[in-house]
Amino acid sequence: MIEAFVAGLFGSLLGSFLNVCIVRLPRNESVVSPRSRCPRCGNQLAWFENIPVVSWMALRARCRKCTKPISAIYPLVELFTALIWGASFYHYGLTLIALQASVFGTLLLGILMTDAREYIIPDEFTWGGLIVGLGFSVAFGVPAIIDAVIGAVVGFALLYGVAWAGEKAFKKEAMGGGDIKMMAMVGSFVGWPGVLMTVFGGALIGAVIFGPISLKKQILVPFGVFLALAAAIVFVTGDDLARWYLEYALGR
Repeated sequence: MIEAFVAGLFGSLLGSFLNVCIVRLPRNESVVSPRSRCPRCGNQLAWFENIPVVSWMALRARCRKCTKPISAIYPLVELFTALIWGASFYHYGLTLIALQASVFGTLLLGILMTDAREYIIPDEFTWGGLIVGLGFSVAFGVPAIIDAVIGAVVGFALLYGVAWAGEKAFKKEAMGGGDIKMMAMVGSFVGWPGVLMTVFGGALIGAVIFGPISLKKQILVPFGVFLALAAAIVFVTGDDLARWYLEYALGR
């Protein structure tokens, strides 16, 4: 519990920085300078206005200078990042797997938010995450490295193939490049079986949640959102899902 609590606190701080990344990376702005500021009036925040979750509540969700509302998205990202880190260390203990799960979950949350807000998945989350995923595999030995590399290749190739086929069939871009690069990153964390389950799960979640809306209003589907949700599920329950599929769906 102590490790989980400390990890959760660290996660909340990281969530505050993740908010900066979510807002600035799609705009190609620096995430280092200038300091955090009010999104409405541009007033730079003092340190006591930047305490995760607490400051938003203390300020009653309003900017101290212009008094305009501050979106609840900011504390929610901080809270969810804290939960990701706390739950990972609670479940896996003080282990490298817990750190891997925390980092992967944070990357997925960043992808989910940027794709939902801007229909963009920044390279910092995808290519940067790929490097991190491959780096973690080194610590687990040669078999893990091989799994991570194959997973990254399969993830990239599979989504690239789907995008190519969709473009040929519909005569327009069927999938963004960010989704393709994202699956390379996901593959480095979950391996090639996890890639297949992630794509299937993402398509299923997207069809159930967003399919009817997309068909009715003809709006673009942020597929990265559903891939992120599916990838998180696969990372936590991947072995059990694969076992269930083999035993029940295939009768093995």
